[in-house]
Amino acid sequence: MLELRLTGRDFGQPVLGKIFATINQGDHICLLGPSGIGKTTLLNAIAGLDKTVPDRAVIGRDKLRVGYLFQEHRLLPWRTLSANLRLVGASDREAEILLRQVGLSGYGQYFPDQLSLGMARRAALARCLAVKPDLLLLDEPFASLDPVMASELKALIAGILDSHPNMAMICVTHDGGDAEILANRLWYLDGKPARLQWDDLVGEPGLVDGLLGRLRGLDLTGS
Repeated sequence: MLELRLTGRDFGQPVLGKIFATINQGDHICLLGPSGIGKTTLLNAIAGLDKTVPDRAVIGRDKLRVGYLFQEHRLLPWRTLSANLRLVGASDREAEILLRQVGLSGYGQYFPDQLSLGMARRAALARCLAVKPDLLLLDEPFASLDPVMASELKALIAGILDSHPNMAMICVTHDGGDAEILANRLWYLDGKPARLQWDDLVGEPGLVDGLLGRLRGLDLTGS
């Protein structure tokens, strides 16, 4: 489906090192690592938003539909939720169905600034789904949400993944609990420059936190 052959990325100093990985249909990957290590940089490279990364470094992306849920909702504030969804190709009926799917039935004529952060993020998720993505990218989707809203959004995303078994997902998070709920595969990014120090299937329930504890305890400077 998608093959990564990144040879590095720097912003005046090295950020990402060599990263080689394959993403298959139905892969639900949680990407973890220390703050500032380059997780969003890697996600942007995969999405094609970093134009300094050559196309040959992300093989197969040109054949995929990609939905990207940013940390900021990035909905157009002067358009209603329905209009935001129509901009990416949804019909009026499809917009209504998608908003209902994310728990926003009846909110189609609301503007983004009339919503709470959690609601706006769900509306942005509906916009991602409107493109019928083969690959769904999520950049810290639960950040700044209170525990109740985060739990609701987590359950919503888990349900969407269950109903789209062929859709792949990469979710940047700091919480091993998110991987327990959402992921069937775990990536751990660390080192200077950062590389994938772990890329494997999620094991038995309850083992992720132990694995993360060991990974976080490694000295990966100069790895």
